[in-house]
Amino acid sequence: MSRDIQNWTGSNGVLEFYAGDKLVRRFIKIDKLSTAMGTDDGKPHSYRFGYGVLEENFNMIADPDEKKMYFEVSDFGSNYIFFENPR
Repeated sequence: MSRDIQNWTGSNGVLEFYAGDKLVRRFIKIDKLSTAMGTDDGKPHSYRFGYGVLEENFNMIADPDEKKMYFEVSDFGSNYIFFENPR
């Protein structure tokens, strides 16, 4: 099965980044996390991308001043966890 079929699609994903055991960045309301594919060779790249709300105050709520934005996540050296928001 190719990696582009293995993309997560939902409606309320959460992506958290850690520096050691400390949460340093969180995106919420992610509806799709995709694997980048090469334009010329069609092979998967070593990062994923998506759109989500940059949740700056870590309250798990998309506040009016927190905006949806594009992000990329490297498969190398990034300590992150991706999950569906249970709320």
